[in-house]
Parts: sequence; structure tokens; C-alpha cells
Amino acid sequence: MVKNPWPGYEKGILMKTDIKEIIEKIDDLRPVSQICMKVVKIARDPDSTISDIVEVIQYDPGITANLLRICNSAYFSPRKPIESIKQAVAYLGMEKVANMIIMSGNAKNFCASQEGYDLQEGELWRYSVSSALIAQDIAEKMKYPNLPLIFTSALLKDIGKVILSNYVKDAFQEIWEKVKKLNFSFNEAEKEVIGIDHAELGAMIVERWNFSPDMIKIIRYHHDPDKVDGDISVPIIYLADSICMMIGVGVGSDGLSYRYHNEVMERLGISHHTVQTIIMNYWENMRNVEELISITKGAD
Repeated sequence: MVKNPWPGYEKGILMKTDIKEIIEKIDDLRPVSQICMKVVKIARDPDSTISDIVEVIQYDPGITANLLRICNSAYFSPRKPIESIKQAVAYLGMEKVANMIIMSGNAKNFCASQEGYDLQEGELWRYSVSSALIAQDIAEKMKYPNLPLIFTSALLKDIGKVILSNYVKDAFQEIWEKVKKLNFSFNEAEKEVIGIDHAELGAMIVERWNFSPDMIKIIRYHHDPDKVDGDISVPIIYLADSICMMIGVGVGSDGLSYRYHNEVMERLGISHHTVQTIIMNYWENMRNVEELISITKGAD
């Protein structure tokens, strides 16, 4: 049963039935598995143990094989081969295991080209993983208590683009006119022309997948941190997104057409020097990041 469209659907060139058609395409995506959901929930619980997470995943041969393959890759380079899920969780830690599982479980949704956003095959996935890694780095520096929420939200924040890409492609000229001549941001132009933007649609997707209200909020407002008071999770994701654009990762047709909120760094207490350090760390680890992406992209 499709829920009512987001407010404002009547604007733009599409009719109400077309918005319903867009929303119905959520079911064409590969949903996050129940095991992924349970793993993320366990990783978020400070009272959980290694045994809790092992119990959930040890009987899934696909996750077991992929996690052991990742553990024994050049990215992590263990001194001795990792041969069991218990060893893998003990070696990586529950948060990294949750990250690996959520990445491998969503790779196929992101790997195709997104022509509406001028992103070639694999570019959206590379950008999503990069954003998640940078967001986690920022969150660690901020001592944010829920790293799995930050990582997963950053990874999935542009899931709406997977569905909306073809609609953006068809309406691109009108969208771009509003960006260039009327000073709309790209997502504002999406909303005006199509009736829904990729952040709204992304929030609807993770709501359909039964993710937490916190993640729904982060994805919905990841381009609009000023609309969320009190919680720094949205500014963290926003800053990670901005850093990705600064270093040229995932910059498609829309990449430089969003509003920059200068106050975010002040709100987070992040200095320009810290941002430079985050960028330096990112580039230093780029080979490992590419290795990690190539591993998870091939996962089933």
C-alpha cells in the first residue's frame, strides 16, 4: 500500500499518478535484509556483546563467506588468517562488522550508472562509501556516541537518486534552468519540477525498510542542516557530503549546485585545520578505500 505523496507533489511537470509511480519503485530496490537490520541494532546497543552479533550472522553462509573474505583482504591484512565469524567480530569490532554487512548488503543498489546525475557505473557507490568513511571520521572526532547510525545514514543518504535518476534525466533541462537562472539549489529544483527530491525519496525508502526515525530524519535533511535543531547528526552528514564535493568525489551534474551552510563547522566546533586533516587522512587511505569498495561491490 503506497502512502500519500510528500506535500508539494502537485507542483512541477508530473501528475499525481507519476509521483505514486516513483514511490512504488521503492519496491524495485533490493531491500536491506533482516539480518542487516539486527546487526546494526546490536552494534548500536552499548550492552551488546560479541556473542550477540555472532549468534545473528553465524548461520548465514553468504554473510559469513563475504565477511571472512573482507577480513582476510589486503585492506585489513590480519597477521593470521581469520577463519570464523567469532574471530572476525573480535578482530574488527562490532561497529566495523556492522559497516561491512550494511555495505555489502547495499552495493547492488548503488553500482549502476545514474544518468540523470551524470554518474558513471560505480561512481554513486564510491561516493556513498567515501561519505560514510568521512562522516565516521568526523563523528569519532566529535565523540558522537552512535557511530553505526552515522555510517549507515551517510552510506544510504543518496539512495533516492537510484530511483529518481531517470526522472531527473527526462526533466534535466527544466531543472537546470531553475538552478542557473533562479538560483535554486539542485534539490530545490528537483522538488519544484518533479514534485519530490532525492532526499525526500531517500527518507521514504529507509522508512519503508523500517530504519529508525533518527536515520529517516538524517536522510531527509542531509542537504538542509538548518532545519534540524539540537542534534549534530545531520550537520555531521552534511559536512561529510561537503568534504566529498570539495575533493571531487561523486561530483556529478548536481554536485556543485547545493547551498553551503557556513555555520555548520562552527556548530560542530570543527576548524579548517581539522577539515584539512580529515581530507589528508582520506587521501592517504585512498588505496585501501578503493580495495574495500571493490570487495563490497562484488558481494551478493
